[in-house]
Amino acid sequence: MYRSHVLVCGGTGCTSSNSAAIIEALETQIAEKGLSEEIKVIRTGCFGLCALGPIMIVYPEGSFYSQVKVEDIPEIVEEHLLKGRIVTRLLYDETVHTDEIKSLKETQFYSKQHRVALRNCGVIDPENIDEYIAYDGYQALAKCLKEYTPEQVIQIVKDSGLRGRGGGGFPTGLKWSFTAANQADQKYVVCNADEGDPGAFMDRSVLEGDPHCIVEAMTICGYATGATEGYVYVRAEYPIAVKRLQIAIDQAKEYGLLGKNIFDSGFDFDLHIRLGAGAFVCGEETALMTSIEGNRGEPRPRPPYPAVKGLFAKPTTENNVETFANIPQIILNGADWFASMGTEKSKGTKVFALGGKIKNTGLVEIPMGTTLREIIEEIGGGIPNGKKFKAAQTGGPSGGCIPASLMDTPIDYDNLTAIGCMMGSGGLIVMDEDNCMVDIAKFFLDFTVDESCGKCTPCRVGTKRLREMLEKITDGKATLEDLDKLEELCYYIKENSLCGLGQTAPNPVLATLKFFREEYIAHIVDKTCPAGVCKKLVSYSIDAEKCKGCTACARKCPVGAISGAVKEIHSIDKDKCVKCGVCMETCKFGAIVKK
Repeated sequence: MYRSHVLVCGGTGCTSSNSAAIIEALETQIAEKGLSEEIKVIRTGCFGLCALGPIMIVYPEGSFYSQVKVEDIPEIVEEHLLKGRIVTRLLYDETVHTDEIKSLKETQFYSKQHRVALRNCGVIDPENIDEYIAYDGYQALAKCLKEYTPEQVIQIVKDSGLRGRGGGGFPTGLKWSFTAANQADQKYVVCNADEGDPGAFMDRSVLEGDPHCIVEAMTICGYATGATEGYVYVRAEYPIAVKRLQIAIDQAKEYGLLGKNIFDSGFDFDLHIRLGAGAFVCGEETALMTSIEGNRGEPRPRPPYPAVKGLFAKPTTENNVETFANIPQIILNGADWFASMGTEKSKGTKVFALGGKIKNTGLVEIPMGTTLREIIEEIGGGIPNGKKFKAAQTGGPSGGCIPASLMDTPIDYDNLTAIGCMMGSGGLIVMDEDNCMVDIAKFFLDFTVDESCGKCTPCRVGTKRLREMLEKITDGKATLEDLDKLEELCYYIKENSLCGLGQTAPNPVLATLKFFREEYIAHIVDKTCPAGVCKKLVSYSIDAEKCKGCTACARKCPVGAISGAVKEIHSIDKDKCVKCGVCMETCKFGAIVKK
C-alpha cells in the first residue's frame, strides 16, 4: 500500500510541455529520499485544464499543482511528499482559499461539468487494465453477455437517447438496429478516431486517458449487432493514443476479454488498429471504410448505407470515439440515468475542446442544454485581456458561428441547427473583437479546399471558387454582386456534393454572412477591415504627437519603409510598407496607428 499517489498528466498537451521529464525527475527524487515504497507516480490521461500544463495532482490531499517545472520537483518532494507541507505557490490559484485547499471539483472550470465520456481521464493509469477494472471496467460487457440478448442491448441504447457524437447526431441505437437486422456471414464494428477538425482533441484525449472503455464498448456493439471483428481508424499523428490503444487491446486479449468465447458466452470478437494519414475526408464514414480497405480515401454514394454494405461490402456499424465512450456507463447505470441528463431531444453530455481567445483552454464535458454563456464566462473563465466576446465557431470547417447576441442559446443538436450552426464533433473555437469574420470563413475554406478528395466536381471546383471569392473580398476588390454570387454558390455546393465534407464546407461562409454581413459589406463598400486583420485593407501611419523620433521603428522595419532623423517625427512610405506590423510591436510610445 502506498501512502501517496502522484498523478501526472501524460496526455499529448502536457507531454509537449515536458511532463515526461517531470515524471523522470519525480521518480529520481523519490528514490533518493527513500520513498519509493511509500509513494507511487502514475502517468495518467488528460485532466482537462490544458492551459495549465504540465499538471500534477497529489492524493489523498488532492493538491493540484499546475505549470510545474523540472526545477520545482525537489521542493515538491522535500516539502510535500517528505514533510507533508503543501507547496502553495505552485497550486492552481482557484484551489487556494485562505487557509483551506479546495478540491478540483469546486473550481469554476469543473463545477458545472459532468464527466461521463471523460470519467476515467486523469483518474486511472490508461496502460493498466487492472485500474480500469477497479473502476467497473468490463462489467458492462459481462452484463450484456450474461444478462441481455443482443436485442435488449440495442433497446437500452435506443431508450437512452444517445445520439452520434461525431457531428451528425443520428440515434445510436437505431444505427445499431439497422446493422443487426441484416444477415451476413461477417459483420464489422468501426470506431472513427480520425478527428480532423482544427482545434479538436476530444477523441484523442479519450483514447489516451481511457482506451479500455473503447475496447469494451466496441465489443458490446459487436455482440448487439452480430459482428465479430472491429477496426479502430485513428490518425497516425496521435502516437500516444495509438500506443495506449494497442496496449489496451493486448491486455484485453491476455485477460480473455477479447478473442474467442468471451466470458464463456460463445461470443467471439477481435479488434484491429488502422492508421490514417491525416486526410480530413476520411472522417466521413464511407471514405474511412474505403481507406481501411487499403484504397484511396474517397466517399461512396449512399445508399447503400454501411449497415447494408459497409466495410469489405459487409454490414458495418460505425460510431466515433465519444459515442462509444458513453456505452459502458449506459449499460451499467441504465437508459433512464443517461436520459435524465440533457434536453428533450439531446440526451446526456457533450465533450468540447475549448480553444481560441479563452482563459481556460482545455477539454470540458457538460450536460446538453448548457448555454454558450456558461461555457465561455464560467467554465472557460472569460475572454483574456478585457476583450469582448464576438463569436464561437462550432463544428470546425463543417460548422458555423454563434454570435454574442445568441450566447444564451442552450447547446444541443436542434438549437444549433435552428440558428444555422451544427454541433460537429465538439471543437469550440472562441473569437474576440480582434477577429475578422471574413478572414475566419476564408481560413476554414482554405482547409476544406486542401482536404477535398476531388472525387466530385461541386466540392473539388466549387470550394476553390468560394475561396477565390473570399480572397477577392479580403483584398478589397469585390463588388456587392460578388456577395450574391458567393451566397448562391454556397447553396449549390451544399445541395450537390457527394459527401458530408462538401455538403458542409459552405457552412462557415453562410453563418458569417448571416450574423456578420456588415463586415462583408465593410470590406466591399468601404474597403476596410473593421477588425484590422486583412492586410490589403490595412494601413499604418505615425501619430506626430506621440512620435519621439527614437528611430526604433525605422531600424526594425524589414523593407526600409520608415524614414526620419533622430528626435524628429518619422513617416511611413505606404507604397513600400508590407504591413507586417513590426513597427507597431516595436514602438514603446503608441505612435503607430493601424487603420
